[in-house]
Amino acid sequence: MKLGQDQDVSVERRQGKPVPEARQLRKQAGDWLKARRADAGLSQVDLAARLGLKYYTFISQVENGFSRVPTETMEAWAIQLGLEPAAFAKYLLVYYEPELHRLLFGASK
Repeated sequence: MKLGQDQDVSVERRQGKPVPEARQLRKQAGDWLKARRADAGLSQVDLAARLGLKYYTFISQVENGFSRVPTETMEAWAIQLGLEPAAFAKYLLVYYEPELHRLLFGASK
């Protein structure tokens, strides 16, 4: 039985091989988000509360590259971080969907 692409990634992680590019990109996005949160003077708990999240750990997961900001909540995140929603979404698209960003906006950020 042939392993699917997602299964291959989990095997690589267990064997200590390099982290896949998608995870690296999510981590870079998370680093940027963490800096924007700090610029806004918010803790993870504060941001989670403002977004109506039950657990602040989701913020941590996003900032550490294990998850991503859901498309349907990007506007709320942008507002809480004091950023313009369209620019926020466009910036994250570079990291979450780089090929789509390239097709829509060209090669530059």
